[in-house]
Amino acid sequence: MFDSPLSASAYEVLGVSSTSADDDLRRAYRLRLRQTHPDTGGDAAVFIRVQRAWELVGTPEGRAAYDRSHGIGVETEWGGWRAPSARTDGRPKPKSYGEPGAWRRARYVSLLQEWAGEDVPDPYAPALVRAAPRELKRLLADALAEEGTAQAVAGLGMGFTLWHGVAVSASDVQTTDAADRLDHIVLGPSGLYGVMSADFGGVVGFRRGEITGPSLGHRAPVTTLLAQINVVARTARVRFSGAIVALPDDDLSQAVTPLGSIRGLPVAVVRRSALPLLLRKGMPGSRVIGGNELFDVRTRLVQRTRFA
Repeated sequence: MFDSPLSASAYEVLGVSSTSADDDLRRAYRLRLRQTHPDTGGDAAVFIRVQRAWELVGTPEGRAAYDRSHGIGVETEWGGWRAPSARTDGRPKPKSYGEPGAWRRARYVSLLQEWAGEDVPDPYAPALVRAAPRELKRLLADALAEEGTAQAVAGLGMGFTLWHGVAVSASDVQTTDAADRLDHIVLGPSGLYGVMSADFGGVVGFRRGEITGPSLGHRAPVTTLLAQINVVARTARVRFSGAIVALPDDDLSQAVTPLGSIRGLPVAVVRRSALPLLLRKGMPGSRVIGGNELFDVRTRLVQRTRFA
């Protein structure tokens, strides 16, 4: 939860500066525990975040490790938000098309330089990312989410085919709207799934088949995902088996949250680490694709898919 560009740092959760003395840090932790404890009217989710923050920075050794890994108060570079390097292991991989996170990263760098008013030598410098407007941090957070999901599903094996960053706009004109891109399509023995990768910067809830939370604003992720899937289905003349929203593990209280059937399609919100298992087993109520149909669906998507 503290690795997202949208997340408060462990120090911010505890309400202190990263330069605070250890004794001040300890006092702040005890105060925040009293303030957020559910028995005294506090928020359970915030209470858990306070405890997690203390686990990370509550000892001199842990604090030093956290500062190094998050680029806080140190001169060394931190690569946690830079684009990941390509996998080099020899395990069989699914056939994959497109580049996850590429559009959002390019958009983030372009807008960041526009905001800064100059060329930025390192757009992923932690201090710069923290100072950037929230909408820019959201672009980077969602790019990281796409890359994290792609990494998770890369171990599904040769029986699966993946598409990343699929264009779903009605024309060939490049747009600046992230909703015009379906993050992932996954085809395998269990079915054909449209997957959205997102990071809302905190714990989310659910209401009437939609994801809710204080950081979502007017965003309606499930509605957006279903609209994206509908465009691809019409364009490629395929039928999807389900819709999945993948979120960081810490943002969900359980591994998989089924939202039921919406517009005739099973929908679920899933922790990123649980996504591969769900794709292997298939969603409850989803339509299995096999035999000649699997080959036909793959051919149609390869021929008719465009990338952002």
